[in-house]
Amino acid sequence: MRKFIFNFSVLSALFGAVGLVKTTTSGPRDWKLVLMWISWGINVAIAVGTVAETAKNDELEEW
Repeated sequence: MRKFIFNFSVLSALFGAVGLVKTTTSGPRDWKLVLMWISWGINVAIAVGTVAETAKNDELEEW
């Protein structure tokens, strides 16, 4: 779990939600907002997947 919390790409993706939440609360609700949320979700999924893949490769190299 520590590898996910301290990874820069995961932290960056999660902190990206701060601006997105501000935009959601103050901005207009249109199709662009939906695309921003989808983009943020994909970004988080890629970051977590990359960390998981790196951890898996590190475990295989230890053997």
